[in-house]
Amino acid sequence: MSFRAGGSAVASAASRPARTSALAIAAGESRAPGSDSSRRGVATKCSATAAAAVVIEGQRELYGQLCKKLKEVERLAGIQGLLSWDEQVMMPAGGAASRANQKTALAAVIHEKKVDAGLGDLLRQLQEEQEGEAASELSVHEAAVVRDAVRDYNHETRKSAELAGREADVEARAYAAWVAARKDGDWEAFAPSMEENGPDILPRFSVAHLPILTLVPRAFFAACSSLRKNNNTKTTTGKNAKLGKMVSVKRDVAEATRSELGGAYEGCLDQFERGMSTERLREVFGELKAGLVPLLRAIQEKVAKEDKSGAAAERHPTPLHSGEQWGKDEQAALCRDMAEKLGFDMSKGRLDVSVHPFTGGPGPSDVRITTRYSNNWMEGVAGTVHEVGHALYEQGRPGGDMEDLPVSRALSMGVHESQSLLWERMVFQSRPFWKFAAPLVRARFPHTKGVSDEAFYRGLNRVAPSLIRVDADEVTYPLHIILRFEIEQGLMDGSIAVKDVPSVWVSKMKELLGVDVPGDAEGCLQDIHWSVGAFGYFPSYTLGAVMACQFLEAAKLALPDLDSSLEDGNFEPLKTWLNREVHARGSLFASPDELLTEVTGDIMRPSALVEHLKSKYTEIYDL
Repeated sequence: MSFRAGGSAVASAASRPARTSALAIAAGESRAPGSDSSRRGVATKCSATAAAAVVIEGQRELYGQLCKKLKEVERLAGIQGLLSWDEQVMMPAGGAASRANQKTALAAVIHEKKVDAGLGDLLRQLQEEQEGEAASELSVHEAAVVRDAVRDYNHETRKSAELAGREADVEARAYAAWVAARKDGDWEAFAPSMEENGPDILPRFSVAHLPILTLVPRAFFAACSSLRKNNNTKTTTGKNAKLGKMVSVKRDVAEATRSELGGAYEGCLDQFERGMSTERLREVFGELKAGLVPLLRAIQEKVAKEDKSGAAAERHPTPLHSGEQWGKDEQAALCRDMAEKLGFDMSKGRLDVSVHPFTGGPGPSDVRITTRYSNNWMEGVAGTVHEVGHALYEQGRPGGDMEDLPVSRALSMGVHESQSLLWERMVFQSRPFWKFAAPLVRARFPHTKGVSDEAFYRGLNRVAPSLIRVDADEVTYPLHIILRFEIEQGLMDGSIAVKDVPSVWVSKMKELLGVDVPGDAEGCLQDIHWSVGAFGYFPSYTLGAVMACQFLEAAKLALPDLDSSLEDGNFEPLKTWLNREVHARGSLFASPDELLTEVTGDIMRPSALVEHLKSKYTEIYDL
């Protein structure tokens, strides 16, 4: 059974045509008071009103039954999220096998409840009631619950058991092959890893290893990192399959679950960015490429000139970033202090250490973030601020009657990333922030007493093309994403062959970033995404950066003294504004564009990111 997914945000009952009132007026108009026809009109009106009341009562009962089922699923998912957090942070390595079994069993229970025929019947009846003659009694938030429940049910049930099995098997084999191929820097060893009935590969990767996320990206990869960390089993790969198996399966899944969207890549995108199309993404990324590549070239030319004169080191001091003098205990204390000052509620959250920073936990009242500490002290602090951005979104999602319902979820991966990037890139890497933060660092690390606020700011904001995406600065990072988008889109539409990925990667890195790629490990094998079937995920990172700029623009209009507040370490005005305008709205709107229009007055506008970066780095590099 399949349903038509809802479109744009549903209008509230108050803004819809009042069908029952219209029926009553039509029944009684143009009749003299007291006449037989008038009395018949009154009787008809009463009958219509009574019928509408019955319909409304029926809707309320159906909606109540739906909420009960949806909340049960979400609470089970919360347990799975807690298991995943524990796996990354607390669980001993020897518990990996048992934990995998526990998560697999729980995932099976959750899936069974998601495809329950009774859930489908409720959704069908509610849709029929909403589309009938009587006015819907559901509020705008309740209508959004139904809309997204239909969307979720369609996605789960349109995928046949046979297709789900193929997908799981291909992903299991691909992940294990990627681990081995990346270690050896050999794309050809990864490409023949996808045959569904090829030689068995150990260890297998299962979707049950992934945390159930409330759309928090880094937890996805933390789970995968844990598998590498806890796995002591030798990995082997088959030789007679094609990477095209993964691409083929993902095409089939996309077309089955999101057939109304158009092409297969749209189906992949829709898992992470609802409402986004390939054509629109090409336009967004085309505008970013046109603006950022010339900016990068201008910065590189300026740096080359300054390197000859020795001015580059003065403009961007580097000794601040690493060294044994940055004690891990002191870093941890600084990060905790920073998280609390930004507004992270420690009574409903935790800050711990993991291999890769992530945000997880069972729900808004229990949000758990992690970071990591090394001789590069800035890595731990920046990671903490980034995760606090995610965590503030999580702690601010709708509660009360809406808790554990689809409308309480984050709207998309890109919207979630916009919140982490707003705090990390727009606030943490700003000059006003370091007027507040520099004294905190100097107080905890005596060797920085002679370092000025401006030196901290400039030391943090350096632009230099890198091979590795996760090490990229804010100017070059979008170019890394555009490269991956162009390749994975080509894989999905057949314009790029699997065997050609390394050469295409090398060519695009040179074109976009001016960087030579020494091998596959530093190139097309550096990311885990494709090995676990996450086609369409990469764009969310840069879409988040675009939205972060637009949200900050709107915040500055609403908060004219925002820069002064940041200088004083008063982050409450910005946090409160974001909570009201973004977090508390959850998934009320049907797409990020609708949310952006409501909050900023405009749809996604890539020029916002280009303008922000040009303005900032023209000043920093004196272009």
